[in-house]
Parts: sequence; C-alpha cells; structure tokens
Amino acid sequence: MAEELILEQIGTPPNRRRESNSFLKNQKKDNELNTSEANVIDEIVAMVSEMQIGMITEVHMASVVENSSKWWYDSGATIHVCNNKTLFKEYVEVGNGLEVLMGNHNTTKVLGTGTVELILSSEKKLVLTNVYHVPNIKKKLVFASLLSKNGVKAVLESDKLILSKNGVFVGKEGNREKVLNKFPFVGNVEEDPNTYNEAMASRDAAFWREAINDEMDSILSNNTWVLVDLPPGSNTIGCKWVFRRKYRTDGSIQTFKARLMAKSFRQREGIDYFDTYAPIARITSIRVLIALASIYKLVVHQMDVRTAFLDGNLDEEVYMDQPEGFVLPGNERKVCKLVKSLYGLKHAPKQWHEKFDTVILANGFKHNGADKCVYFKFIIEYGVIMCLYVDDMLIFGTNTLGVCETKKYLASMFKMKDHNEVDTILGIKVKRHSEGYALCQNHYIEKVLLKYKHLNVKEVNTPFDSNYKLVENIGRAIAQLEYASVIGSMMYAMHCTRPDVAFAVNRLSRYTSSPSVEHWKAIARVLGYLKKTKDLGLYYSGYPAVLEGYSDANWVTSVSDNKSTSGWIFTLGGSAISWASKKQSCISHSTMESKFIALALTGKKAEWLRNMFYDIELWP
Repeated sequence: MAEELILEQIGTPPNRRRESNSFLKNQKKDNELNTSEANVIDEIVAMVSEMQIGMITEVHMASVVENSSKWWYDSGATIHVCNNKTLFKEYVEVGNGLEVLMGNHNTTKVLGTGTVELILSSEKKLVLTNVYHVPNIKKKLVFASLLSKNGVKAVLESDKLILSKNGVFVGKEGNREKVLNKFPFVGNVEEDPNTYNEAMASRDAAFWREAINDEMDSILSNNTWVLVDLPPGSNTIGCKWVFRRKYRTDGSIQTFKARLMAKSFRQREGIDYFDTYAPIARITSIRVLIALASIYKLVVHQMDVRTAFLDGNLDEEVYMDQPEGFVLPGNERKVCKLVKSLYGLKHAPKQWHEKFDTVILANGFKHNGADKCVYFKFIIEYGVIMCLYVDDMLIFGTNTLGVCETKKYLASMFKMKDHNEVDTILGIKVKRHSEGYALCQNHYIEKVLLKYKHLNVKEVNTPFDSNYKLVENIGRAIAQLEYASVIGSMMYAMHCTRPDVAFAVNRLSRYTSSPSVEHWKAIARVLGYLKKTKDLGLYYSGYPAVLEGYSDANWVTSVSDNKSTSGWIFTLGGSAISWASKKQSCISHSTMESKFIALALTGKKAEWLRNMFYDIELWP
C-alpha cells in the first residue's frame, strides 16, 4: 500500500542537537521562528534532496495521532524525520548520542538514518535521503528548505499545494474543506493565457501543464482520433488550446481548465458537417423543478460530464492538425482523423446530445413534452427527474435510492463529476433550507458591479424612474459596446433570479445600438438598485402548491413607434418560476386592447407550463 504524502505547515520545527547544554541553548535561540498562519498563503519555494519528483498535497492544521501514515510539510524544519523504521529502504544505526530538539524545547534520541521512498498518487516516487529515525516523535516531517536546491517549486492553488520541477507537473491531492476554511484567499490576478506558449511561460505553467495533460488523457483514452496520412484532395482544420481559470463563488481559484478546441471556422457546411442544432434546458424548467422539490421535499443532486463533447460520435470525415505540444516525433506530416467529436466543432453539441439521448432513454427515462432536455422516470421504488444543460445536470429524486441509482448508471456510461447536493448551477447559488430552496446571484451581481465600478453607481430603492423620457438617440452613440455589455450582464441576472428588474432592463435594451447620456443614467440606476438589493433572490417555501399566473400591460411605452409593453409572471411554491417583460409586436389602440394582447401571450406560456407538468407524475 503506497504511502499518502500529506505535507503540512508546522510552527515550531525540530532541530539537530548533540549532547551539549551550551549547544542546546544556542539552538533554542537560533530556531525561534515566526509561526504566523498567514505565511501558508504566500508562494512557497520548497525543496527535497535527491528527489525524482515532488508533490505537495493539502495544508491541514488538524492534529495527527501517533504512528500516523501521513507526512507533514514543514517549512521550518532542518531535517527529514520519520518515526517508523519499517518505512526505511536503507538504514544505518547511529550510536553517537545524536538528538533532535523539539518545538517544546525537549530533546529525543536519533536511533538511525537512512533513505525513505514515498509512492505518490501520481504513481511516481519521492526519495528522501539522510532521514532521521526518531521513534518518539509523533509526526513524520519533510524538510521543505531542501527542495529549491533541486529546482523544485511549490505553489499553493486554492485547496492544494503542488510541486513542479522544471515546469513539469508531478501530482497533487487535497481537500479544500481542510485548508480554505482556515485560510481563504483569492488567486492571482494574472490574465488567462491566450496561447500554448503563453501558458508554458506563465508562473502557473505547472498548473496549465497538468490541465493540458488531463485533457489529453481524456482525449486519448476516449480514442477521439487516429493518426493517418491526409487523403488527396482533403483539407485539415486547425486546433488551439483554450485556457481558463474556474473560480468559486468566493473568488478563489477552483481549478485550471485547458480545452483543445477545433477551429470550426474552417469547416465547410455540407462537407465537414450538416445539422448543428442541439437543445438545452430552459432556465424556466430549472426553476419549475426547484419549486417542485420544495413542495414535495425532493432530493436534489448535481453532476457534470467531464468531457461531454468527446463522447459524441461523428458521421462525417474530419481531419485535424496535431495539437501544439503533442506532435508525435517522426510523424509530423500525419494528421488526426477524428473518430469522435471534439470541442469547437460546429456539430459537436448536436452529436453530444444525440449520444446522451440514446444512453438515458435506454435506461427507461422519457422526454418531457415541453422541454426535450428534461427526462423523467417513475417506477414503484422511486421517481427521478433529470434536467440537462449541455454537460451540467440536476437530478431530482423522490428518495435517495433513485438519485444514487441514476448517478451510478451515468458514471458507468460517461466520465462524471459528482457534486452531491446541488450548490451552484449556471452561476446560480442554490441554498437548501428547512422549508425548501432559495436561488440567489449575489456573487454574480458583485462581479458585475466590480467590472463596471468606474460608473460610480449609488444605491437606490427602485430600478427605474418613470419620469425618464427615453427616446432613440439621433446623435453620436456613447460607449455602445460597453452599453451592450452592461445590458447583457444585467439581462442574465434578470432571466435567472431577478424578475424585479425585468421591465427596466427590457426598456433599456431597446437602445443598445445607439445609447445616449440619458440611457447611461438609467443604466446606472438599475446597477445602483442591484447594488442595494444584491442579496435578494427567489425563495421557494413549498407553499402554496398552486400554479398562479398574472398578466398586465403598459400602454404605449415606446413613444417612437407607439407600441405597448406586455408583462407576465407565474408563481409556484411561494416564488416566481416564469416572467417576462416584452414590447408588443403590434400597435394597440386602447389600454384594454394592450391588456388582451398581453393576456394572449401569457396564455401561451401557461400552455407550455401545463405541458411540462403533464409528464411529471408528482403533479396532481
């Protein structure tokens, strides 16, 4: 059984000592160290003698029991220390009275020295030489300050401490609950690299290399392509690496992601691809299912497919250049013939959805009549509803058995990542409470406000001032691209969890092509309202368990074309599940007429909701 290497920060290290009182006193003075826990957050440059590889796992401040198999990473120690003689590959007894000084100023004897070999989770070896055998010490220690002598660098990535040598990643382990709860921090502000060379030259090169290797492992293990000679008359498409840091809602780095993307702009319709359409679940469907989960106390779990698009099968012949950094020596002129889909291909989403459809329907699931990305399965033992948004999915079950059985089946068919109980989906925080669920996007709104902090918005109580006379701008457009960006940012929050800004965002979005100063003032007001109410969201208490709908109209809100605005909202389980504010497509001649037009649109939405509930056997 390979040793698990868990390296930890220790405040007061042991030091070597001969049996001499004067030497002991000097050692005590020389080894008074600053044990500030904040140092863990700083970049750590650490080292190991005669090491073939290096890895640092989690920083864990919990206590360690006698003879634990865990190793502690000690940035202050002056020697490697092991309390278990059986771990030594080479061992020499010492009888010259050698001792070590402990952090509590006590001393203990050294019985021998030798070499210890650690097998890491990456299946590589960490060889420590001149390790002291000290049976009476509780913790096995790795001396950090030897690492740099061998060109090894340690970097703390959110929940893990990782070693690399010459820019090559070695391995990692970690549990974010054990370090981030004690040392929360935000990752560096370095921009994501745009090219492979930029990634390899950045200070996070070890992380990007790890992410690239993970991506290539997935691609090659999935038999995504075969190397062939390019047939005469055929063309290749290029490919590129895309790099992104994935952040948690608190701003800390969760992981480094690398994707190999095909350059689809070189694909030719009718030759390299045909159909491209692929459905995705509606945000409304997610809210409906969350509301039902609150009413019927459903179990809600979340999963995602690690490499979704790589699972899609290709019907067309597509040839691609070999990826940068992985050109096979001696086969530089060969190309990759794609057997399965790849990220970036125009028809990759369609191929993935067809694959998922085939797999999930074979397990007894059926399509929902209103949303083809909502699947359901009801048997005697349990009922399960699943909602798929590209590669993210929510699984709703009447009991834990149904959810676990579904997750087990999916894991047997795809490479899945299990998040257990739902926490965040599509940038929406999902918080479970005693009565049901709450949806909130305060972290997203904070990010938007930070992005546009130069607008210096002030908190206000309402999102829109009815005294604003917004008309089309006939002059020069002011910051048109930024205006469109702000509208898009606010619109996502509006569509997901903020029906209270629907009317304001709808009005302002009409002037995206040529905004004026007045339009910018109105934008600042909406942002100010979101700033004041960023913690508001949708709270589903489960009561009342009745679908209710309301519609209204604002007559002639657009002065330029005399068109009115329709609005509707549906509630279920105590909060909104569907809403909209839209400009009517025709001119109404009275308030009554505009309200009937709005009612007709509301009726269409009610029909869609009815069709969705029709296939959910929970619904009475």
